[in-house]
Amino acid sequence: MKITWLGHASFLIESGNHRIVTDPFAERVGYPIYTGKVDIVTVSHDHYDHNAVELLQGQPQVVNKSGNFLVDGVEISGLDTWHDKKQGNERGHNTIFKIMTEGLSILHLGDIGHVLPPELVASLGRVDILMVPVGGKYTVDAGEAYSIAEMINPKIIIPMHFQTPPCTIDLAPVEGFTMKYNRVIKLPYLLLEEGDLNNRSGVIILDYPG
Repeated sequence: MKITWLGHASFLIESGNHRIVTDPFAERVGYPIYTGKVDIVTVSHDHYDHNAVELLQGQPQVVNKSGNFLVDGVEISGLDTWHDKKQGNERGHNTIFKIMTEGLSILHLGDIGHVLPPELVASLGRVDILMVPVGGKYTVDAGEAYSIAEMINPKIIIPMHFQTPPCTIDLAPVEGFTMKYNRVIKLPYLLLEEGDLNNRSGVIILDYPG
């Protein structure tokens, strides 16, 4: 499996013959638009910086709601959450997605705006890789993201949705989150097999395009 950060909350997950993209963004977010073929896309909520499916190449199958789905052999579970701390009254709904492929479980939290309740965490089961927003303002902040990570206890934590030079959305930088950890690795992308988890454990910051 190869995981590449496309920017913001969007990742390219290459697993076997599948190319999965999470939360594709519009051009005005500032990162380059991914131009490769996409087979599956998950959309956490209907905002321009997370739902630009029309910009993707190919005819990807779209998963944008809660429920359990089997898409070309890839297991995807969507769970309802909120984009804010007031049950959606400020920013609406958010779906988190657990993606199972190659024996690995990836949890993408979209624009989660609140710390997860214990019963939801318990329902998740094993999470190997957690993709969590850390930039605050529109999502949980660094401290809340840390609390979520501690509750879920994944092998690998990949921060997302934070300020970078190309990003046009005002967010906090990643350092507010990474300063809470002793071991932080920076990689251009993440290559993984199931047996690699223990060797790769910790916080991994992936490079963004450009």
